[in-house]
Amino acid sequence: MIIDVDYPALLDNFREHLATERSESASFLIWYLEQYYRLDEVEATDAVCDEPGDKGVDGIFINDHNQTIVIFQSKLSHRSNSTVGDSSLRAFLGTLKQFQTVESATHLMNTASGTNVARLIRDSGLLEKILSYDVRGEFITNIDLDQNGIDFLDQHGDEITFIGKKWLTSNYISDERDLPKQKIVSFDVFGVSCAEHVVEDGVRAVIAPVRAAELVKLDGIEDQSLFTYNVRGPLGRTSVNKDLEKSIKRKSTHKHCPLFHNGITVIAKHLEVTSDKIEIGGYYVVNGCQSVTSLHKNRSHITDQLKLLTKFIQMDPSSAESQQITEYSNNQNGVRSRDFKSNDAIQIRLQKEFVQNYKGRFSYEIKRGETPPPGRSISNEEAGLYMMAFDLGEPWGTHRKYEVFEDKHGTLFGKPHVTADRIVMLSIIDDAIKGQLSGFKSEVLAKYRLTRYMLMYMLKEVLSEDPAFSKITNNPSKYMRDEALAARFSRIFSGRIAGIIIDINMETKFSEEEANFDYRRKLKDANWVKGMTKVVQKDYQKNVLKSKQETFEHEWIANSFI
Repeated sequence: MIIDVDYPALLDNFREHLATERSESASFLIWYLEQYYRLDEVEATDAVCDEPGDKGVDGIFINDHNQTIVIFQSKLSHRSNSTVGDSSLRAFLGTLKQFQTVESATHLMNTASGTNVARLIRDSGLLEKILSYDVRGEFITNIDLDQNGIDFLDQHGDEITFIGKKWLTSNYISDERDLPKQKIVSFDVFGVSCAEHVVEDGVRAVIAPVRAAELVKLDGIEDQSLFTYNVRGPLGRTSVNKDLEKSIKRKSTHKHCPLFHNGITVIAKHLEVTSDKIEIGGYYVVNGCQSVTSLHKNRSHITDQLKLLTKFIQMDPSSAESQQITEYSNNQNGVRSRDFKSNDAIQIRLQKEFVQNYKGRFSYEIKRGETPPPGRSISNEEAGLYMMAFDLGEPWGTHRKYEVFEDKHGTLFGKPHVTADRIVMLSIIDDAIKGQLSGFKSEVLAKYRLTRYMLMYMLKEVLSEDPAFSKITNNPSKYMRDEALAARFSRIFSGRIAGIIIDINMETKFSEEEANFDYRRKLKDANWVKGMTKVVQKDYQKNVLKSKQETFEHEWIANSFI
């Protein structure tokens, strides 16, 4: 698939980021960070300055992995036949001069006080890292350079990386790319038992331990065409790749490699198996880019004992099934803390409770990639974030999703009250919240994921002393398992959320003072969220006393819910 980066077709790639308070170029940059930097939604949004007055800086990303500070400038051209010359790049180079020293960056922060760039500098730790990290600029646009721009970059290529139309289209990874062309190759499997699974005529899988010395001879390793469909290219000297290289160089462990290595996956149009060889053609590696690249780089250390379990899938690359396999394989990520909890007794228990009490309505996903049964699927990651906001009362920390399965796992899940019923209740609350987010005057605030968790926390605090609310939240099984009661519960909550959103609109006055309201920082600030919650709580209690608003209990009883 070739991506269309001409305007206005390009906007279709990031409709979810477009908002009245955010420029199209800022939305373009958020999409770029998600698509090409692989940042998640919150991290990508937080890295972008989306308001005027940011001194030529449209975004900042600090990469602690390779100790680099990247300064972004994005320009979205409405004319596909236009080009970028040296003037725009010269201006951007001037912007980068503001980050040459701690003093110049501090001056920028002080003179741009109240803007997003000042907040990014202050909150990111940039001033502490600028002396030891490399600073470079990245200019992103949907058109290409003219000759003046090319000549300018010949002199300043170490300082500025240009990302234009050609780069965006050539580096966009999709499951619909053309297959690289290679010659027929064969692997020696004499004396080795191969496992074979036939799916249907012309579609099968063969698994065998294959010599690494033969894998490194596959076409397309050096130019990376072998990994056309792999979502990631070589990641360099990461800790995982360093360990992999050590195991390649340690010849004493070669014979044990199939025991601890996850293996390689290859899709091939041609697959033929005999008693002594496996022959493939029209092939590409779907999974195993890091391993094959590391093997090729260290091929002088390879012995005949070093083998990798390799799965060969015979399939027409142009078929829908092949595209599906490619998509699923390319979406695989490294092992996370969540994966190690998939066999945890607590998680297994919760999953069984969903099957027992909510079959056909809700299901519980505890392992990435598993096929969920019918019904609304709730992941254990979602559940953990719900409970971090609602039970633990820390919505400002929900951007740190990894904590759900690390330090906070026992605190969140290891409690008697944590049942399938409670998770369903929190999911219903979240769905009700999502249905009311359009009530915010600020589209960017409505679209910010942490906003939902803040509202969940506020609702609990506002209604904490309501008898009916306490009865339901303390015994959710009685109400959530009954579809009619659960639906009524959702409707009452929707009204409550709408009222809270009105209060937030009035308190933040976002539409009038948007430059002074840093929603990204505020929603991660425990003191601000607590303060806003007290304001909302006080307003609710005042309205109840003045009979301007009914209590949750009154609405519940009035509708014969108990």
